Amino acid sequence: MTESRADVMDTGARIIAALSEIGARDVLDIGCGQGALSRSLVRAGFAVTGIDPAPEAVAAARLAVPEARFEACGAEAMPFEARTFDACVFLNSLHHVPVPLMQSALREALRVLRPGGEVIIVEPLAEGAFFEVMRPVEDETEIRHAAIRAIDAIVASGHATGHATVTYERPTPVADLDAFISYLTRVDPARRSMAESKRDVIGRLFDIHLSQGPKGSVLNQPLRLWRLHPAEI
Repeated sequence: MTESRADVMDTGARIIAALSEIGARDVLDIGCGQGALSRSLVRAGFAVTGIDPAPEAVAAARLAVPEARFEACGAEAMPFEARTFDACVFLNSLHHVPVPLMQSALREALRVLRPGGEVIIVEPLAEGAFFEVMRPVEDETEIRHAAIRAIDAIVASGHATGHATVTYERPTPVADLDAFISYLTRVDPARRSMAESKRDVIGRLFDIHLSQGPKGSVLNQPLRLWRLHPAEI
């Protein structure tokens, strides 16, 4: 697959545009967390099922998005029949799958697609301002590279093909260092103690990499989007 650079557009808008393009209705949110993407998809008119391996995240998602269905399970072994969904979405979640199971998770997503469906994957790259400031707290270099290798391997094996990838930047609003640390710990509360112990280091990096967007201070994070569908083998 080739790659293109994209104009500024919100990630959610990109996903909804892709889903609308293929006429999707039933969407699987893989690695749904507490339901942020699921909520947006429900509001856009999609019928949403979300899965996450963390039961506490699933419980929170059920409260936050009662219109959707949520199940606690890993992406590598989904409890769904083949041809159940029009689309599957990994939003910043493939790199959280254990590395040996990443390809299995992608094959499972391809398995549960209906004809004409797509697997949409958005992954943060191991580069950019946001990544550099986060690195002292959690260096995701290897797992982010592993996720891309898993996608490349699925395509190279002939299991999937797809559109050209799109790389774009997400400007994350951050009012100050405390807001940045709070953002990190909302994703993973276990990061709090490391963030506080490295506060001086993070603060210096924060000052170096912070930039000004139209609406205030931001840290930019490059993201890449893939749209895959099953290939004839």
